[in-house]
Amino acid sequence: MAPTQTAALAERFTDGQYEQGLADVLRGLLYIPRQLSHTWLYDERGSRLFEKICEAPEYYVMRLETQIMQDHAAQMASLLGQELSIIEYGSGNSQKIRPLLGALPRLRNYVPIDIAASSLARSARAIRRDYPTLSVLPLCADFTRRLELPLHAADGTRRMIYFPGSTLGNYERLEAVRLLSSMRALAGADGAALIGIDLVKERAVLERAYDDARGVTAEFNLNALRHVNRRLGIGFDIGHFRHRALWVESQQRIEMHLVSSANQTIRMGAAVIRLLRGEFIRTECCHKYTPDGFAILAAEAGWRVQARFMDERGWFAVMLLSAA
Repeated sequence: MAPTQTAALAERFTDGQYEQGLADVLRGLLYIPRQLSHTWLYDERGSRLFEKICEAPEYYVMRLETQIMQDHAAQMASLLGQELSIIEYGSGNSQKIRPLLGALPRLRNYVPIDIAASSLARSARAIRRDYPTLSVLPLCADFTRRLELPLHAADGTRRMIYFPGSTLGNYERLEAVRLLSSMRALAGADGAALIGIDLVKERAVLERAYDDARGVTAEFNLNALRHVNRRLGIGFDIGHFRHRALWVESQQRIEMHLVSSANQTIRMGAAVIRLLRGEFIRTECCHKYTPDGFAILAAEAGWRVQARFMDERGWFAVMLLSAA
């Protein structure tokens, strides 16, 4: 790597972070099938693109979850109780939590957690403006790692973890159980969780949701390579990849792929990765659940399903969990 490249990278990563990031990417590209962590999808640009995806007519997740939260916020609030602190994982623009915030007038604290610092700051300012009596304590962090909550984030109140957007489905089963278990520990003995999950449905509906006609999801997927190039100095040629979304029935999941449109070579330090035309890098797995299947998953992590809220077609569910 040229010295100028190294200097530029030093502004973005510490040496340890750079080496770890490079090792993680290389490890994924050496797997068969090749893979890239879905976390690379979410830099600032990726977060903005995902917000555009949520507006696409094919992508029903945002609309259905928002409708469920609006329709059932009062019922959720009555089950949760009033003396509450809400900790939201992957809060984004904090839109979906708003109906519940409005239904909990004695809510003490709201802790939005997101990895994108600038969008987190914007959404926290908006929540403070619209809910002036609420203590808003944003935390810029990766929620898959050990979390240190802000001081006084949940003093003397019941803790509820809010995890919207079917993001849990991005994790393999063992990882999902581990994440739910960490939520269980953070919530405490009398804690609760509210989890959005996408439900199994027709293949065509699912594949359209992840490959919209305007190509926003394709751009979102390709942005993962731009993110890697920018942060790690790898020379992926974006023009040599195309987006693909595929339903894998045996795994009950949508897979997002970046398919190589040519034979190509990618150099990563001393390592050389050769991709054949038609070979793909898997960037995201989006698991879909049945209500009973999710209840079994939650039980493995020490939760029980207290209530479930669904849309009329049974496409999406918000599950209220309490400590088992």
